[in-house]
Amino acid sequence: MRPIDALLTQIAQQHLGIETLQTRHSDSLDFHDLAVWNIRAALEAAFNAGLEQGRRAKSPEEANR
Repeated sequence: MRPIDALLTQIAQQHLGIETLQTRHSDSLDFHDLAVWNIRAALEAAFNAGLEQGRRAKSPEEANR
């Protein structure tokens, strides 16, 4: 599993109560009724993970500016 897939799955599990992001060809497993606050929390977690990844990817020269 690619790192991004693992991260997105973790976010889905923690914030949305979704076990897997793999298609399972079953409406009851592939479609979910979610509260907007859970969706917001998952989006915020994904955004923050992207920010953190960007911070780690910065070169040392950029970090000193």
